[in-house]
Amino acid sequence: MRISHKEIKKFMATKKSIKIKGVSMSGLNQRQVGAMKKHAKHHSVKHIRGMVSMMNKGKTFTQSHKLAMKKIGK
Repeated sequence: MRISHKEIKKFMATKKSIKIKGVSMSGLNQRQVGAMKKHAKHHSVKHIRGMVSMMNKGKTFTQSHKLAMKKIGK
């Protein structure tokens, strides 16, 4: 699944829900959505869902990734 830069900008303007691996990226900023797009290629849906949840609660990408690896795995 490819999400173009143009689609990410459109998402940010309209707050329309973009989904990566079936997980909504609402609440994340443009940079985070781009990072998750690349990151999702290497990780499971559970991992992505956990990271998005933590990022929406204020954790950084790196913090949420480390916690997701501990709690959920790859």
